Amino acid sequence: MCAVCSVRRPADSNSKLLSRGGAALTGGRSLPAACPGLARGHRQRNEKKRRRRKKKNNEAEPALSAVLHVLLRLHPDCPSSWLLSATSSAWHFALRLFGLVLASVAAWYLGYFVAAYVPQNTVSIAALQEIGKKPVLRAPAPKRQKCDLWSPCPPGNFAYRILSGGGKQRRPTICFEDEELINAGNHVAGSGINIAIVNYKTGKFMSANFFEMWAGDHSREMMDFIRKAPEGTLLLMATHDDGSTRLNDDTKKLVEELGSKEIKNIKFRSSWVFIAAKGFKLPDNIQKEKINHSDQTKNRYKGWPAEIQIEGCIPRNLI
Repeated sequence: MCAVCSVRRPADSNSKLLSRGGAALTGGRSLPAACPGLARGHRQRNEKKRRRRKKKNNEAEPALSAVLHVLLRLHPDCPSSWLLSATSSAWHFALRLFGLVLASVAAWYLGYFVAAYVPQNTVSIAALQEIGKKPVLRAPAPKRQKCDLWSPCPPGNFAYRILSGGGKQRRPTICFEDEELINAGNHVAGSGINIAIVNYKTGKFMSANFFEMWAGDHSREMMDFIRKAPEGTLLLMATHDDGSTRLNDDTKKLVEELGSKEIKNIKFRSSWVFIAAKGFKLPDNIQKEKINHSDQTKNRYKGWPAEIQIEGCIPRNLI
């Protein structure tokens, strides 16, 4: 192989390869004669380019020929080469325009399909706005316990909650095993002292009543109601409005025998709650009694103290 065959050739086949130094290297001979292999490569590349141009022209030849024929008839004075160039440019522009129209129609049909067949609640603006937001961890809502206690009672226990009345309108609530034995809606609650009786062995409600201590003397009726409660029962008591004005000493003594330590201290409009067992003893570690006296400087309601409450769990195996 000659020395110049290994020289990198410019991309343009018509550029002059040989300089004076190149001519000296080839001994004054022509490039094809000096390097047959290099000349053969030039011919092959030129042939490939020619074939590609011919293929493109053949693909567009029918349409271009028809358009060129029409233009030649309309403008016989224009050169055919100029008309051919203009026709080719117009043809490419028409193809691009057709592609743009086709893409626009496809996009319109796609949007119509999404609007017509995709459910509205699948994608919403609010849902899209939530994508970029940082997730917020929320604690699960606490499970409701029997009688709305803060924590559940262990297995084998009764749940109870006693809430006194507050002011003139808020009636007391006595709940046992998630059943409200006395509340403002069952028309059992009233002014004075409210009492509910529950069978301890079965946990079932037996009876309830309220005893007015302001408008009349119902102490005797309250004593009879407590004495008629059978052995093995629970008595749950709560005041509303006033439970002391006409409460006599004999009734106080009877309630004190059930285990009350505050009944002797009850005053006008005192809030008082109490749970007692008849015929057996309740555990010492449960809430059994609370009292809140009326104080004009501390009252929650005008003339009445705030409500007071006891709650807890009673074991089922006391008797």
